[in-house]
Amino acid sequence: MQMAAPHQPNVLEAPFHSSSTTTQTTATTPNYSSRQHLKHLYVLCLPSTSFKMTATEEQTEEIEVLQSIYPDELSLISETSFSIALVLDPPSNVRTADGSHNPEPPTISLTVSFPPAYPSVAPELDVSLEDPGTVHPTLDFPSDKELLLSELTEAIEDNLGMPMVFTLASTIKDAAETLLGKRADEAEAEREAKIRKEEEKENEKFHGELVTKERFLAWREGFVKEKREAEEKKAADLEAEAGAKGKAKEKKLTGKELWERGMVGDVGDEEEGDELVDGVGKLKVAA
Repeated sequence: MQMAAPHQPNVLEAPFHSSSTTTQTTATTPNYSSRQHLKHLYVLCLPSTSFKMTATEEQTEEIEVLQSIYPDELSLISETSFSIALVLDPPSNVRTADGSHNPEPPTISLTVSFPPAYPSVAPELDVSLEDPGTVHPTLDFPSDKELLLSELTEAIEDNLGMPMVFTLASTIKDAAETLLGKRADEAEAEREAKIRKEEEKENEKFHGELVTKERFLAWREGFVKEKREAEEKKAADLEAEAGAKGKAKEKKLTGKELWERGMVGDVGDEEEGDELVDGVGKLKVAA
């Protein structure tokens, strides 16, 4: 006799109840980091398509499922609108303004509003930084808003008619992290290029121009010419200086210059000298 295999319940079993009853799950909330785990739970907890539900009932059920996935991250705004805080995982090479690694991980907020016809039509979406005052080196809001929302276009088209918020939240989180990584790589490449340029500029001080035969001959010709011109100038200067000294010696002194230098006596002395000469002459005649 064959015995039936014992039933092994799936840890993600979550029997569906209509919106009039409370959704129950037998498993604890899965690890937020396990994206596949969450997606599996999301699909299992969604309403069955075996019977018709109104759009309002589908919206209510989806919000309840999302609350079980994002217990701390989801904030209700109204019965048909809410926001989900998504903490991004920045790459390891992101740097702050002062050049240090590991800045505070940014958190973006995905705001969702259900139109009456949702999920047959797309939800109204908005994305922003959780803290508007936060400044991140590679994420810029509101400039990046349209860029990130445009990443959801394909996911919305593929999921029309089905609950899609979890898919959209996962998609925009991935897009934001990809954007962070791309900009971090660009910033790192720019920083490294700047460092290399500064190092090359610094090394130029220690490296002269490469000497070739042609460069040496050109340098030697210039050096010899400079030396010859310097010697000629020096000889001309010496000649000019010697000529100036000779002219100074030949210059005739004035009477004042002779007197100032003691080369002439007083007028009285000259007359006395003349008298002595005359006396001597007379003595010779008398003899």
